[in-house]
Amino acid sequence: MNVDGKIIKLTSGEIAHLWNSYMSASSTICHLEHELDKAEDEEIKPLLQHALTKTKSHISKITEIFNNENYPIPQGFTLEEDVDISAPRLFSDSYALNSLNHLGKIGLNAYCMALTIAVRQDVYTFFSNCLSDYDELIKKTNELLLSKGLYIRSPYLPIPEEIDFVKEKSFLSGFFGEKRPLTGIEITHLYTNFQRNALGAATMTGYSQVSKNSEVTQFLLRGKEIAKKHCEIFALYLKESDLPSPLTWGSEVTDSTTYTFSDKKMMFYTTSLIALSIGYYGNSMTMSPRRDIGVMYSRLVAEIMKYADDGSKIMIKYGWMEEPPRSLDRDELAKSKQ
Repeated sequence: MNVDGKIIKLTSGEIAHLWNSYMSASSTICHLEHELDKAEDEEIKPLLQHALTKTKSHISKITEIFNNENYPIPQGFTLEEDVDISAPRLFSDSYALNSLNHLGKIGLNAYCMALTIAVRQDVYTFFSNCLSDYDELIKKTNELLLSKGLYIRSPYLPIPEEIDFVKEKSFLSGFFGEKRPLTGIEITHLYTNFQRNALGAATMTGYSQVSKNSEVTQFLLRGKEIAKKHCEIFALYLKESDLPSPLTWGSEVTDSTTYTFSDKKMMFYTTSLIALSIGYYGNSMTMSPRRDIGVMYSRLVAEIMKYADDGSKIMIKYGWMEEPPRSLDRDELAKSKQ
């Protein structure tokens, strides 16, 4: 980019976030195109179309920025290679609406981080516009979920009569003796992590039904069981404080076994969800003063990190993992002269 006669290059952070955004958006387009083609609810269709239009505009803008920099465009995912629009529906309209809501939340988190490292004006403006797009998507899907009675609110808390301060060290304990009740932030993280895993379990259930590669199928089935187990763990903590658990989404998956998405696309989406979960669990850990909850999250992180590693090995084995932007290997360059 040329500003006042000065060439301003993209920073490593800007390139990384633009590249990741392109990959995620191209995968999302495949999903949205299929869901829009199969949607029956006339209130949900406009939201799917809205999300699809915005996602395509994100792809166009990233392509424009990269072309101006002579930076190679990622291969990503395409409608021709990674989805069969004509395949029977795999998920219900309720799943599609909840998935859109979570897409908005994922996008909001991703572009909040991207915006903090953006320096160049065109990149900053793009990330800022993306934030607005996902903010709007969350608002629209929240409203429709509420109107349909599908929005799952986290539990309510009693209003205290007065402010108070922690007086005992037992506030931090949780392994022995009587455990204190959960704080509001601990409840929030347990509840939202349950919701994400419930949706993830449904997603991997559907994906495992249409996968054509037996190794991928087993990986997805394993992921479904991990997600269900994590839901049970979160539900147990909520139950101990006499709090309800959210609903699961297994019934929103159809019985279709027809090819719908490529194994490459489904593996990318699944490993992306795992990476997000690691971040969510890490944040939950830092916000949970009770030591037993922190240890629980650290154990779950270790489990899904192993699962993520196994997923990466599968993607590398079949040539599905596109290499992200990276720095030069100076040693490799030196050896290439010999």
